[in-house]
Amino acid sequence: MRISDALAAADKQTGFVFSVYVGELETPTQAHAQKLHAQLSSPAASILLAIAPNQRLLEIVTGEKVRQQLSDRSCGLVAVSMASSLAGGDLTGSIVVGVHMLADRARS
Repeated sequence: MRISDALAAADKQTGFVFSVYVGELETPTQAHAQKLHAQLSSPAASILLAIAPNQRLLEIVTGEKVRQQLSDRSCGLVAVSMASSLAGGDLTGSIVVGVHMLADRARS
């Protein structure tokens, strides 16, 4: 499955907007990811996966509405799962799996 297909399916399944950023993250990385998230068209209802492969970093940022259904703990578990795929060099697979896992948890 392509990343764009996974994002579209997750958007439809949850009613939230999923986005992915792949590139360098400035330090502090969490603040940079939050800044990117704030620039989305509907940040309150959005989920951003910010991945910096060269830095070996991953940040998941959720909006206010999303946090009502998706806990930080769930995001942490997804991040751990994605990290193992990323460590193996599978960027696309990691993103697709991460998006699916987040969508499943946001829907529950």
